[in-house]
Amino acid sequence: MTLLSETAAHTAVAERVPTTRRYLMCEPKYFTVEYVINPWMDPDQPVDTAKAVAQWTALKETYERLGHKVETIEPEPGLPDMVFSANSGTVVDGRVLGSRFRAPQRAAEADHFRRWFLDNGYRDVVMPERINEAEGDFAWTGEVLLAGTGFRTDPGAHAEAQETLGVPVVSLHLVDPRYYHLDVALFVLSEARDGRRAEIAYYPAAFSEGTQRVLARLFPDAVICTEEDAACLGINAVSDGRNVVLPVEATRLAAVLASRGYEPVMVDISELRKSGGGPKCCTMELRG
Repeated sequence: MTLLSETAAHTAVAERVPTTRRYLMCEPKYFTVEYVINPWMDPDQPVDTAKAVAQWTALKETYERLGHKVETIEPEPGLPDMVFSANSGTVVDGRVLGSRFRAPQRAAEADHFRRWFLDNGYRDVVMPERINEAEGDFAWTGEVLLAGTGFRTDPGAHAEAQETLGVPVVSLHLVDPRYYHLDVALFVLSEARDGRRAEIAYYPAAFSEGTQRVLARLFPDAVICTEEDAACLGINAVSDGRNVVLPVEATRLAAVLASRGYEPVMVDISELRKSGGGPKCCTMELRG
């Protein structure tokens, strides 16, 4: 490495400043796979609930070790996917847009989270009229809300999100059923701030050709992920602007992120992946 490239590398690392986050999580006390609503789920595959709880606990402790605040909601019997809290609310500047699930098996989760928000001091809480799977399909960049559609969230929910949250929305079309939510195909590495645009990572093949052109135009410096990254749900990651929590199998993506000055933090979430979930699925961000 030349002196110039060493200097550039040190500068890149120095510019990656973490910001303290607040998350809402739900222990997978009743986790199992008893129905199929995405290509990852197989009820015939054995599920170890105790192992899922241990992995979730390690994820929660990882956030706390990084200095973040973690709130929890009590799990409910009969709702095995409630652990995936990202699907139940989008919070920007203290405003809350709840969820409305496409799959009837998950429908009851939305009201449990609505009550949690009200019980915890949130007053600007709106429940959607259109199908809306929250941060599963919504990603806040600090400037715009990236909004996925194609398999779960209704495109009409994008307009609801804009009106409710008061932020501009960019619609993105997903085309690969394996990557049925935006959060398994794209994540925000660093939010826009101080005149700097947001940085994201995404898997282009998960999106329509038009959406790929949109993403390339909006985020020319994005980290481009591969099928290898996507196939282990490596893109279902959580970043605080420096530390990036991602599945332990996502070694290629971790190396790329490290070269960009980010700090990969690897976690084992393999048991929850049996239901199509990773770190981000288990993590709703409470902004404001």
